[in-house]
Amino acid sequence: MRISALATATGLSVATIKFYLREGLLHPGVATSATQASYDDAHVRRLRLIRSLIGSVGLSVQQARAILDLVDEPGDDLYATLGRAVSALPPTVEPPRDDDPDPFPRAREALESLGQVFDPRFAAVAQLESALAAADAAGMPISAERLSAYGARLRDIAQYDLDRMPDDPHAAVEYTVLGTAVYEPVILALRRLAHQDVAARRGLGR
Repeated sequence: MRISALATATGLSVATIKFYLREGLLHPGVATSATQASYDDAHVRRLRLIRSLIGSVGLSVQQARAILDLVDEPGDDLYATLGRAVSALPPTVEPPRDDDPDPFPRAREALESLGQVFDPRFAAVAQLESALAAADAAGMPISAERLSAYGARLRDIAQYDLDRMPDDPHAAVEYTVLGTAVYEPVILALRRLAHQDVAARRGLGR
């Protein structure tokens, strides 16, 4: 298909598609002349993915490129690839100093209380430390009871996700990396809507 048909199929403007081509987010089509190229279903799928990452998830072009690079070249270590994907996602946090022996004390204590792996190299550990520190600063520290309740339910979600991971290594990386980027906003929205539902059922605000 020509680029105009690609725009129609994806709901994006030709200018936006050309921008993604220039930025290297979308691979080039097959040249049919000096000024035209042909595109296929792989381009449609890629553009829908780019639109999801930038539009729905809210990533910058640079962040989306980092995620797409991991999908294109995942490497052999799924654990390490997932860690790199998380580091590309918001919120952005500063890496620990090399001379700090215990850079994430809140996160370490929280994860140990949940019986989970504590690996300070994993970007989400720094994100958890920052979030727990912000809760403390707001005067609303996360209690052990709340942490346990949150942790148990989120572990169930993680178990559900990984139980459905494809067997093919490349597909597994794509599933895990993109699932992290695309599904987390869904979890956040569902939590907020659950609050609304429970409050309504309890007659609050009426």
